[in-house]
This record gives sequence, structure tokens and C-alpha cells, in this order.
Amino acid sequence: MQKEENNNNTSGGGGGGGGGFAGGFNGGGGGFKEEHLVGLAGLKREKGFIEMTCGCTSAKYGDAVARLRITDEGVFEIVDCECSPGGNCDEGTMKPPAFEKHAGNRSKKWKNNIWVVRHNKKLPLCKTELLGYYNSKGRGGGSKPKVAHRDEFVRCAACGKERRFKRRDREECRRHHSAANDPNWVCSDFPYERIGCEMEEERAASRKAYRGCGKKPGFACEGCSFCVCFGCNVCLFRDCNCRSCIDFYSFNH
Repeated sequence: MQKEENNNNTSGGGGGGGGGFAGGFNGGGGGFKEEHLVGLAGLKREKGFIEMTCGCTSAKYGDAVARLRITDEGVFEIVDCECSPGGNCDEGTMKPPAFEKHAGNRSKKWKNNIWVVRHNKKLPLCKTELLGYYNSKGRGGGSKPKVAHRDEFVRCAACGKERRFKRRDREECRRHHSAANDPNWVCSDFPYERIGCEMEEERAASRKAYRGCGKKPGFACEGCSFCVCFGCNVCLFRDCNCRSCIDFYSFNH
């Protein structure tokens, strides 16, 4: 049964500092000390992990608010990011460094830049006891990232706002490909959710850091051998009538 911590408790504050937690990492048994959790905003307890409100601040884009999940094994994950209008961010689960980048903060010091709220005050993780539970070699820590095309943006023909398209698989690549080749594409054609031109534009400038080839950041994906395909069957489609697809299949098949 999930229960929420009362944020009005008065004992225990922050200031534990980085890895200075005397008890060390307690894995497997939900060994979180109560005095380390007092006053944390949005604290929830589940079997195998705890969660709390967290965020990361960019000087340009402001606060990106999400949830910090800490498992019994010491794995830190960021979930339920609310950086997009209406809280509809679709990034899913992120590691702390990825969330720091996602929020638009480029300093690469996530322990300093990701904060939690204790007694209504933002507190960097490095000034809490929570980092004492961090296990850098925790579950999944050594897994290789999934190789995929990066996200791209399509501009609405009516309002001029840019909308982000994911390109994790062939179906998503086709959605972006069709929209990018449609000169009359508008916000109401967005395939992921019902939106209109009146909705705010996503923080496109920070999100464009995710564009290009996953193996060669900063390079546009044009079917290079570093990316998910060679010759780019993922991006070009036999049944599409755009000139790029027609030319590709005419010369290569």
C-alpha cells in the first residue's frame, strides 16, 4: 500500500553532503533511514523503491520538474518529467545525467544541478543524504544505449510553431517522413496527441540537442553507417511518392 510522507514534519534537514552518508548504501531491503526522508516533497513509498519531487533548472528555460526514483539497489532514475506543455513529456525513464541535459543544463554536474524539495526549499542532491544510497554500478548501469535516430521537428504551416517527432522505430520514422514532406502539415495533424496551434511550442531549442546521429552527435542522420541503418531503409520508404524515396529505390534496387 502506497503512502505519502507528511511534508510538515519538523525533524531533520538537508546538508548531508554528497557521499557522506555514514550508513552507506543499503540494498535489497528498502533500507532508507527515516531521518533522511523527513520533509521531502511528494515522497511516496512503493515496494522496491521510493519516489519524490525533483527538478533541474536551466538559466534559459527555467525549471523542469519530474520525479526522482531511488530503488533498493541504489539505482537513481528520473520519471514523469513535466517539461512539456500540459506535462506531456514523452522521454520516459531517464538517468540523472540525461535528465540534466534534457532540462537544458549543460554543466554535466547532475549531483549539483538536480534538486529535491525539503520543507518547501529546493536542495541540490549533493547537499542531501540521498546520494549515500546511490550505487553507480546498480542494475542496468553497464547496459549499452539503444541505437536509434534522434528526434526531429516539423514546422506548422499555419502558426509556424515546431513540433517534435520521435524516430525510435520504422513506424515513427514514417510519421516524421510524411509530415516533413507535407507542405500543408499543421498542428492538428500531430500523430501523438490532439493539439492545436494555440498550444505552446515545446522547448524546441533545448530539445534540438537530441537531433542528428546517435553515434555522431551534431551530424544530421542521412543513413550513415554509424546509425541504425546503412542506406537508410528506415528513413526512406518504397511506397512513398516523395522524390527522395523514388530516387533512392530507383537507383538502389
